[in-house]
Amino acid sequence: MNGDNEFLGTEPVGRLLFRLAIPTIASQVINMLYNIVDRIYIGHMGPEGDLALTGVGVCMPIIMFVSAFASLVCQGGAPRASIFMGRGDKESAQRTMGGCFSTQLIVSALLTAVLLIWNRPLLLAFGAEESTIGYATQYMGVYALGTVFVELTLGMNQYITAQGFAKTGMYTVLIGAVCNIVLDPVFIFLFDLGVRGAALATVLSQAISAIWVTGFLTSRKSILRLDRDSLMIRFRLVLPCIALGVAPFVMQASESVISVCFNTSLRTYGGTVAVGSMTILYSVMQFAMMPLQGLAQGAQPISSYNFGAGNAVRVRQVFKLLLITSLIYSTTLWAFIMAFPRFFVTMFNSTPELVDFASRALRVYCAVMFLFGAQIACQMTFVSLGKAAASAVVAIVRKFVLLLPLIYLMPRLMEDKAMAVYTAEPVADLLAVTFTVTLFSLQFKKALRGIE
Repeated sequence: MNGDNEFLGTEPVGRLLFRLAIPTIASQVINMLYNIVDRIYIGHMGPEGDLALTGVGVCMPIIMFVSAFASLVCQGGAPRASIFMGRGDKESAQRTMGGCFSTQLIVSALLTAVLLIWNRPLLLAFGAEESTIGYATQYMGVYALGTVFVELTLGMNQYITAQGFAKTGMYTVLIGAVCNIVLDPVFIFLFDLGVRGAALATVLSQAISAIWVTGFLTSRKSILRLDRDSLMIRFRLVLPCIALGVAPFVMQASESVISVCFNTSLRTYGGTVAVGSMTILYSVMQFAMMPLQGLAQGAQPISSYNFGAGNAVRVRQVFKLLLITSLIYSTTLWAFIMAFPRFFVTMFNSTPELVDFASRALRVYCAVMFLFGAQIACQMTFVSLGKAAASAVVAIVRKFVLLLPLIYLMPRLMEDKAMAVYTAEPVADLLAVTFTVTLFSLQFKKALRGIE
């Protein structure tokens, strides 16, 4: 066992989870603000602000899809590196990280080429119109040039957290967010670059974060270091990382597809108000899930390290604590949403008609949110233990097997067609949680028996 991060196997689980989870939760919240800042400034660009904001909004599903590739390569690699460290195999852990770094560079080059060559067709396919396509192409044309910085920042930061340096990982996100907040008004208003200025501010901010991440991982402070030998892509190490990253990749990449399906159905059955409400509901859900995801990411290095070290008792302790904490949070938040839906809706809009409709829809959409703590805890623990097949199955079942068909099926079964579309979410979640918990109970026991 490596003495540099032996605390992952010795420090009391409760205190350790709290210490690692607070920075990761903060990172999730900061990252969300990072994504919102551009839209706030762009919306205040004067008479063209509304059209510019809509144009940039069309870019968001593509940006989410691009960001998901960081999870495909590195969110599966980081737990495997932690498992190797738990086994005392620092060399394999380091080579895993280096191989994923090189793979990320190749993926970034391919994504950049795709975004530059098929910029306009992609944006039109995702809903841009003649009035907004100009703003969308301006933003995406600049953003595409910074793809490598986005991939390295989001991907390699996972390895900082995996080593137990949660605060350093938080600083990565914080540095980028602060730079973006400062640079946005400078480029948009002072230099009068408009939408291009917003994209340039984002690219430069991500570049600074990428330099910070790479600098740390090549320094003496890091337990695992990027060096010339580790950068070689060894397929026996990298391919299992990609297999394990399929689940988080599907979770993130599918959001753009799900968003399009929800919006087209709601436009048919409920019109503009229903589509506008979906934007609010998605924002509330996204904000609500951030702490859960941060908590699970804080638990990942502890679970992975102790699983690699063969310490089944601590792995079981970490999962129980993660499950209980996640359920307490999701149940508490669910109760507040059910009791005060208007409070959450008016955070995003104050138009009376929209507030009334969205408040009713929010209760439907979040009807079984109290169970979601179990879904996140089980799904992320699958990833932490290196269970690639199980984690991928869980993600695919919830999104594609259940939610997508239900979006179109529920309106055929209910009289209120618009509310039926929203009902697809809780029905899918209820079935998904049941499936996930059942599969997890079987796989978790089997995995622990294997190391006991």
